[in-house]
Amino acid sequence: MRIGIHYANFTHPDWEHQLLDRLTGTARAADQGGAALFTVMDHYFQMEGLGGPPEPMLEGYTALGYVAGQTESVRLSLLVTGATYRHPGLLAKIVTTLDVLSRGRAMLGLGAAWYDREHLGLGVPFPPTAERFERLEETLQIVEQMWSDDNGPYDGRHFQLAETYCVPPPVQQPRPPILVGGGGERKTLRLVAQYADACNLFPEGPDGVRHKLDVLRRHCDDVGRDYDEIEKTMINPSGGPDPIAETDAYLEDMAQYAELGISLVTLMPPTDDPVGWTTRICADVLPRLAEV
Repeated sequence: MRIGIHYANFTHPDWEHQLLDRLTGTARAADQGGAALFTVMDHYFQMEGLGGPPEPMLEGYTALGYVAGQTESVRLSLLVTGATYRHPGLLAKIVTTLDVLSRGRAMLGLGAAWYDREHLGLGVPFPPTAERFERLEETLQIVEQMWSDDNGPYDGRHFQLAETYCVPPPVQQPRPPILVGGGGERKTLRLVAQYADACNLFPEGPDGVRHKLDVLRRHCDDVGRDYDEIEKTMINPSGGPDPIAETDAYLEDMAQYAELGISLVTLMPPTDDPVGWTTRICADVLPRLAEV
């Protein structure tokens, strides 16, 4: 099993002066320590569970462009991009730019978006749930076309593009990998089966993850997709063993998920010292987790 570092919380002591240094240090620690993935959130307001809009939050793709210049090997993504935030044609161009500037390390993480307060606060349209999923699927279709040899039009229900040129193309060929986040059984996991290279689940215990993966397998059967082609990832379970203080118990816990097919777990630095925490995770936990 591999590790991803999810930098979601910018509210550390003296963040007004140290925000950039901590982000830089954490990204470098993940990169040099062998983490497989470094992610930030696609939010303009901080989530309410982490303090809400009064707390600091950086725009995601600008942050990843900066991190690309500070790192060498770690894959970079938002976890995940809300389909409502950017026109799909522009999103494909943005992720392509990240892929070119990082020399082929970009991944497109996508979801239907959910944070209504953020949308309403900044004047971003927030359609009903069904329409957001329609827009998500059209976004997946458009980015695939943008990253193909088809430069022609796209005519969807919500988006119409006259031309789909994307020059320069992504470094990764045929395209950057696509991850669809979430565990919705009727729509989200069907979109994973139909379009994505990876899923990202919120763990509900091993039994819950097993159930979600069984649903994904059924969707793969329905659309004729090889289930084993899809990478299975998840957010680190909350309330479980501390990976640093209770490493043995944590590894036993992760072994249950690895047996189900989870190949990457994303952890969020929980302390006021994200650089030191990430350094310890990579030095003390990652090598042992790689053997799980």
